[in-house]
Amino acid sequence: MSRQNPLTVITPIRPDKLEELREILDYMKYTLENIQGFEERSKFKDLYEEVHYLRWIIIDDKESEFFKHKKNADSLKPKLVFSSNFDKSVGHHLDDLSTDKLASIQKMDGMAVYSDGHTLTDQIYSCCIGYPESSNRTHKTRKDYLRDHIVKVSAFYRGSPRRSVTQIKEENELRVRLRKELDDNKDKWKDLSAKEIHRKLKLLISNDHNITITDTKYRMPKNSVFKLCLLVLVIVLLLPVIIIWLFIVQFGHEKYDKYFTTYRSDIPRKNTEILEEYEDLTDGERPEPVQGFAVDIATTQPKKDMVINYQNQFSQLVDMKPGKVRLITFKAMMLFARVIIPIWYVEGKLLNIPTIHFARWVLFDDNKRVLFFSNFDGSWQQYLGDFIDQSGWGLSAIFSNTTFFPKTNWLGSTGFFSMKNILPKSKMFFPGGAYDEEHFLAWSRSTELPTNIWYSAYPDLSIKNVNNNSRIRVLLAKNLSEKKAKKFFELI
Repeated sequence: MSRQNPLTVITPIRPDKLEELREILDYMKYTLENIQGFEERSKFKDLYEEVHYLRWIIIDDKESEFFKHKKNADSLKPKLVFSSNFDKSVGHHLDDLSTDKLASIQKMDGMAVYSDGHTLTDQIYSCCIGYPESSNRTHKTRKDYLRDHIVKVSAFYRGSPRRSVTQIKEENELRVRLRKELDDNKDKWKDLSAKEIHRKLKLLISNDHNITITDTKYRMPKNSVFKLCLLVLVIVLLLPVIIIWLFIVQFGHEKYDKYFTTYRSDIPRKNTEILEEYEDLTDGERPEPVQGFAVDIATTQPKKDMVINYQNQFSQLVDMKPGKVRLITFKAMMLFARVIIPIWYVEGKLLNIPTIHFARWVLFDDNKRVLFFSNFDGSWQQYLGDFIDQSGWGLSAIFSNTTFFPKTNWLGSTGFFSMKNILPKSKMFFPGGAYDEEHFLAWSRSTELPTNIWYSAYPDLSIKNVNNNSRIRVLLAKNLSEKKAKKFFELI
């Protein structure tokens, strides 16, 4: 079994290299998107075979539409954020990044060519302050630089825990193989019971040397009722402190804080269009190459292709409200998330939301700001709508500690008795906040940032597909009754 890990690296950008870095990332984004014309995606898969998702994003760029209107724009120092979800250890992942063999992008006579003389990692991070000079650039110095700029993750969610990229892909191949066998030989199976078909498929796959994933046993992650009971006991013991703290937050802070009153129609349209570029809310047209980076016609001429995005990404940056009370509250929520996620949310649903592959919160900049990253299925509207419907209380409890969140009432109580999925989802618990849907969605757009590069190892699989494929593998290895065999074929 694989332990999926997160990595977040935040590095300061050299002011004189900011424009160059923008061009590098913009063009890499285009090459990764245009699968038909370029080999970069396959290179990513080969070199980063343990990476589920990764992204690079520039923040604090005062020339960006998303930062130039901030009050402190002139004092902002641009930074490059790298985020990844990967298998094995952090050290192993840093080794991969430090020995990166992805060719860098070089511009020659207005054309973009790939140079084997430099790596993409070097090209990107040579634009950052403190990165080793070429004369002192070794595997160790690269790795030390990246390690020195790691920022600890505050909380991390896995939608398919303990499954490696390889396992996810091989289990999908198994499902495709079974589906093809059933479709191509319908006459062969039509007079057999579900139990008998399952038995014959099991034998068929065991003799297929191209399918090796079934050679090893695998157990689906399960919720831990015992650990959950211990957690509930701790919460009950701390309940007097929690109630007092809620009063302190509500009457000592929330009552006087400024809150978000803007509507989505007030969000600059240009910003929304930029954010929609990676989303299936658009018409699916790929962007043209960025200015200054044309593609050599001798290789592939890029053109607009129609795309259906099964997965999406979300990058958000928010400021913490000042004061220790808000910081303690936020950290307490992150601690609660770190404890309950591996106990109860291990079956592909976070608070009954079955669309999230990975999510993380990162508190940084001396506890003054929070980055939130998510990889999910479906549209932005659907994703946030699910959160509002299923866990608006959780969003409110976390993000009401950040500036200009929609007004929240921390003392809503009647929803506490409408228990579902362990914790309440009623709008009467933390009313307002995320349940103020119009303002919450506008707040989400106003704090969302464009991602410069986003990579998914399996972009055509939903988290439901991933978990169902694992169940298919597990059930194929068993001896099933007729009833369970019918359930098995419903998964395929």
